[in-house]
Amino acid sequence: MPLNNLQKLNDLIEAGDLSTLKTLVNPIKRRLNTTLSFRSAMMVSTHNLKHLSKIPTLEAECLMLNLEDGVSAEQKPYALVLCAMALASNPVIDKKLVVRVNPLGEGGEEEIVFLNPYMPDAIRIPKIRSVEEVRRVLELVDEGIEIHLSIETKEAWLAMGTLAIDSRIKVFYLGVLDLFADLGLSQSLLLPDNPVVQYILSHFLMTSRACGVKPVSFVYQDYKNHDGLRNWLELEKMIGFDAKGCISPAQVSLIHEIFGHSEAEIERCRDIIRLFEEHSTRGISGFVDERYGFVDEPIYKGALAVLSDLFR
Repeated sequence: MPLNNLQKLNDLIEAGDLSTLKTLVNPIKRRLNTTLSFRSAMMVSTHNLKHLSKIPTLEAECLMLNLEDGVSAEQKPYALVLCAMALASNPVIDKKLVVRVNPLGEGGEEEIVFLNPYMPDAIRIPKIRSVEEVRRVLELVDEGIEIHLSIETKEAWLAMGTLAIDSRIKVFYLGVLDLFADLGLSQSLLLPDNPVVQYILSHFLMTSRACGVKPVSFVYQDYKNHDGLRNWLELEKMIGFDAKGCISPAQVSLIHEIFGHSEAEIERCRDIIRLFEEHSTRGISGFVDERYGFVDEPIYKGALAVLSDLFR
């Protein structure tokens, strides 16, 4: 059943009729979205029917169908079925649909098994702690579905460089509030100019990149404070990030503005690639261009990286 009869679905939820609700959703073969070029990863509450029904119209490039934080224990069984219904209602969509399940020992394993037939583009595992847990995730998640990991425990922080043990592991998310709590750090330290925070962001980005995994920065909770979000985005872009978690459509617009590449930057990269490849045919690997200065292989590879991030 598609998400278009909200009244009937609401009536079933209010009546506590989970068994009937389950009969309304059937697995469907989805066209998986494998792009990693998304800039915004917006949380969507799976227990909120209105939010789920708006999925096709949202600007965010990655939608995080959330079964974990913010969903009460009583709501979770219904949220899981509605999440499956949202996936089945969007077999082809230009957004990446990622499901954030609960931790493995807190219902996450059962949720993964239930969701596999509905083919989310990726499943995000929170509170990951060890390589052994990652191996268990690889056993549980069907082939073809990406695996994304939340780095939000002290164990995951220490093991981060060892967690990407399979090519299906594509993204790390920084859960900074949970990480701070696990490390016994005050959230009052979470300021853009704090050197500890800058170290955490830099280390997270460099380790993720070295592992061949896309790093996504943390959700900024003060969703009405656009100046505060801009400060974080400008810092994160300077460090090297190109994606951030968020909780509101207004945040999405600002993320896309800051993390977007200007036409001038894209044109510069295309020119450098063209010029370098033209010179390479003549055996020249370094030259001076009147517009771009000295161009050699590292400059060429940097231009390639920018364009590959846009279209991967």
